[in-house]
Amino acid sequence: MELQASYPEGVISHLLSWIVFLPMIGMGIILCLPKHAIETVKKVSLVFTGIPLVLATYLYFSVFDTGTSALQLVERFDWISLGAGENPIQYFIGVDGISLPLVWLTTLLLFIGVPASYNVKKAGKAYYALLLLLEVGILGVFVSLDYFLFYVFWEIMLLPMYFLIGIWGGPRREYAAIKFFLYTLAGSVLMLVAVVALRIDSGTFSIPDLVNLAQGGELTGASLPFGGALLGMKFTTWVFWFLFISFAIKVPVFPFHTWLPDAHVQAPTPISVILAGILLKLGGYGMLRACFPIVPEAFNEFSYALAVLGVISIVYGAFVALGQTDFKRMVAYSSVSHMGYVLLGMAALTEWGMNGAALQMFNHGTSSAALFLIVGVIYDRAHHRDLNGFGGMSQQ
Repeated sequence: MELQASYPEGVISHLLSWIVFLPMIGMGIILCLPKHAIETVKKVSLVFTGIPLVLATYLYFSVFDTGTSALQLVERFDWISLGAGENPIQYFIGVDGISLPLVWLTTLLLFIGVPASYNVKKAGKAYYALLLLLEVGILGVFVSLDYFLFYVFWEIMLLPMYFLIGIWGGPRREYAAIKFFLYTLAGSVLMLVAVVALRIDSGTFSIPDLVNLAQGGELTGASLPFGGALLGMKFTTWVFWFLFISFAIKVPVFPFHTWLPDAHVQAPTPISVILAGILLKLGGYGMLRACFPIVPEAFNEFSYALAVLGVISIVYGAFVALGQTDFKRMVAYSSVSHMGYVLLGMAALTEWGMNGAALQMFNHGTSSAALFLIVGVIYDRAHHRDLNGFGGMSQQ
């Protein structure tokens, strides 16, 4: 992976860090405010989601060079020392044409999510603080180029979503939140095992360096016991499946999709918007950035299996969506179908397929978010989501 030269010292050279961590500053301010000052909390939340949106828009349209595929606005420095002779863990971030649209989409939907949450009555201070922390985790994943840093942001994102569903959700919110947590935790454990194995074999957490080593055929697992073999599979095979399953849970790909309808039905409307519009894209982005390029041999070998999973997700999700009467559940299953096209595009092993998968992630992020906002408006007016009760909706 090619890195473009860093920008001159100044605000622009650290623009990505400002975009990622400004919501955390807003969260800190909210935590210092009294809980009864809810109007001030809302204004702070709006400001500290609005500024990252302005900066991301400026980055998208004025700073980013569309004439290169190289990673841009790269910031890289040592973060955690691992001892003499060991490559340190680095704070290593950057964007390219895959991640930048998702960064912009994240800032847009989180900004929209704040006013969409104004009707939240319970524990408003905690709600907005968690919302801002969630934005930090999501943005961090999209810009991380060090696998350790990537994993830290991935886990940061898990807890706010768990509480936002489990505290402010519907009648079965605890069940939906725990199911979401367990599925994501299982994927995180598999990812952690694979990442540690890659580090031991290569000596680095840098995703671009891992990609370059993989392209040179140097990721073999030779540094690991038994030559990296596990459960009868060679090193690249089990690393591929561990990473793929961890990201497939987040997409979600059939048969790892069952947490999604429950989470959508129970989550408050703004959280459903973020869940469908952004969180599902983290799985697809992880495959494009941190799975397939690192184990390309295994990706080529199992591309037909991935294509089959993609087709099953497309057809199954669409047919199940047709049978739903709950508006939210219908949109949730349609998301399973739509994200199946992302996996199918990747499995095509062509430039057009990869470009189509990246475009579909952005397109679905906008359309599904809009659908859930509309569902929220309808629910506020009709006080139910049963499709059978919406005959003559103009009269509601």
